[in-house]
Amino acid sequence: MNTQQVEFLAEAIASLQTEDYPLFQSALISKMVKKTPGVAGGHACVRNTRIAVWTLISLSHQGMDDESLVNDFEGLTHFDLLAAKMYYRANQSEIDTIITSHHIEDWQ
Repeated sequence: MNTQQVEFLAEAIASLQTEDYPLFQSALISKMVKKTPGVAGGHACVRNTRIAVWTLISLSHQGMDDESLVNDFEGLTHFDLLAAKMYYRANQSEIDTIITSHHIEDWQ
């Protein structure tokens, strides 16, 4: 870990004008979820992990709480979960379709 770089970024973020902070948050969260061909079926994943957003949302819908998700997925943070949930809010039909298709496959 590059502690100096992390400290520099933290200082830069802290120095943002109040009105710019929501834009920063939105930009950061939008970069935390991405689709990579050949990774997790090309579905949206958190950061550079293979943890698919649809998996986290499906487990959450089944009653798994955030603490359990963070404990069960190595490297996953609460901020990652926030990014996944925000992605879901913006792309609900996409994620719901994937969840439904996987549940149908499980029943067959």
